[in-house]
Amino acid sequence: MRSLLLAAAALLILPSIGYSHPHVFIDARLQVVANSDGNVVEFRNVWRFNELFSSSVLMDFDRNADLTLDAAERQAIAAKVTASLSKDNFFTNVIDNGRMIAVSKPATMEIGYGDGVLELQFAVKPTTKVPLKGRMVFGVYDRTLYTAISFATDAHMQVIGPGVKTCTSKVVRPDADQIMAQNQAYLTDMFFYDPTGTNMQAITATRLELTCP
Repeated sequence: MRSLLLAAAALLILPSIGYSHPHVFIDARLQVVANSDGNVVEFRNVWRFNELFSSSVLMDFDRNADLTLDAAERQAIAAKVTASLSKDNFFTNVIDNGRMIAVSKPATMEIGYGDGVLELQFAVKPTTKVPLKGRMVFGVYDRTLYTAISFATDAHMQVIGPGVKTCTSKVVRPDADQIMAQNQAYLTDMFFYDPTGTNMQAITATRLELTCP
């Protein structure tokens, strides 16, 4: 059992695109921050992992076996997660008027562990200027489908800051079953013939849409 849990922990830290369904579950919160100059400047994330995966991480990083995570152990987790997620844009998917936006590494990554649950808090910034103009779409999801990231309520996806007073925002929760039913032939062709792979998460993931004049 210990070997199985350790393997599960390693697979989150080094996700594999070979899996077609989630193995890790995250309850997330996202704040999109805009400044007074009229630009999106930061994406603040809070991730709470499911108990099974949290326990596997504890077993892997609890070097002194005291069933908690001290400062050094939390730092080791933060380093591993940062290195892994940097390859996937920290699961931060931003489309600015049709343009994909990359983000930088977080300055810090806070690790918490309590009541059997692992929690990550971190903020990333866009690497290019994102003016509050036109249509922007923000999502947090794993394109490999290995990790399922959900937002329990619409309030868990927010855009804040003085620059958004003239903008309108909404949280969109696509119905995956309906999308599959309506586009079955198209999606089947994509799955079999698209050499780049089908990004089902981009189609079905919960997203925050922002429209500004």
